[in-house]
Amino acid sequence: MSRPRLIIGTFGEISFLPSSSGKVQARTRYRDWDGQTRQVQASGKTKRQAEQALKAKLTDRMLISPVMTDLTPDSSFLELVEYWKANMELEGRLAEQTRDRYAYHMRQLILPAFEHLTLREIGVASCDLFIKGMAKLSYNKARQAKVVLRLVFSLAVRHEILPRNPMDGIARLHKPPHTPDALTPQEVNAIRIAIRFWETGIVSSGPKPDGQLSAIVEVMLGTSARIGEALVVRRRDVDLDSPTPSISIQGTIIMPRGQAPSRQDHPKTAKSRRTVAIPDFTTKAMLQRLEAMSDKSPDALVFCSRNGTPLTTNNVRRQLRHVLKMAGIEGVTPHKFRRTVATAVSETANVELAAELLGHVDSRITVQHYIRRSEMVSSDTASILQRAFKPDL
Repeated sequence: MSRPRLIIGTFGEISFLPSSSGKVQARTRYRDWDGQTRQVQASGKTKRQAEQALKAKLTDRMLISPVMTDLTPDSSFLELVEYWKANMELEGRLAEQTRDRYAYHMRQLILPAFEHLTLREIGVASCDLFIKGMAKLSYNKARQAKVVLRLVFSLAVRHEILPRNPMDGIARLHKPPHTPDALTPQEVNAIRIAIRFWETGIVSSGPKPDGQLSAIVEVMLGTSARIGEALVVRRRDVDLDSPTPSISIQGTIIMPRGQAPSRQDHPKTAKSRRTVAIPDFTTKAMLQRLEAMSDKSPDALVFCSRNGTPLTTNNVRRQLRHVLKMAGIEGVTPHKFRRTVATAVSETANVELAAELLGHVDSRITVQHYIRRSEMVSSDTASILQRAFKPDL
């Protein structure tokens, strides 16, 4: 049985072989821009390093070659999607988790509507109606579908498959009114009590407590860290000996499809890398957690499984839901702690400080998505109006 023909500029399945030097060799078939399929190989100390070196070599091969493809406006949308996925892989610009997320949104949201159409049949009107219909069901799904569709058709325009991007002409997607919600101090303390009661082990139902959930919550409350950032804090990132104790946010957790969770050596954005002075309640929680850890090495994760591997964000969310459901508290997510922190700092100090703490480049993001709006106007207005319009009588 013959192998399926590769599209120009794409590669086949990667195989791994040991080399005489003790390294791992990664090989694949690559269809060059002259139509010839050739074997390309690269080596590395591990499978992952060998695969990365091979993909880098394939990317370089693509960059020095003219863009050619068998795709035309009469090709199917599904063919363009496969071409787009291969191009993302070759570029290597996007994180693997981002590529997986885009592919998931394409498969779940977009393909059911477009997979049987040719590119010529997909115009502005069909894209516009699709996004509007999706927005009626879910704004977030419509936004995700819009991003991915634009990326796919942008590639088709750049590679001269289509003359224009049909997504450029669709109507603007209007976000429904939304007010960020945050917890009150009383609600925060109720959550703390519920978690600590669960961690005593008196309640036998649900996931078994390991004493980490309460400390994770205190870290999120004391740093504004995202759940993924909190779960990969290392011993070396915690400084409790200085006059001002602090935690450095230096990474985040990633969970590539089909792989175990691992630590990424940088947070979500460049500005998200930050060192945060922590309050006393977080310092106390970290002291207790560090003392309980058996692994004293600098790179040891503060929060981890019994094997020292990262906890998954899904498991922490599941634990939190279970504990709070028993306490009759609903609607609390790890991200709600982040909004709670932003609201508290903004109300006491200012929005700019809240944005800096959260690692936001633009404080407008903080205002729009993280700060609960207060309906109480500043009492200073009463004094101002009294002075302005005081009766002469």
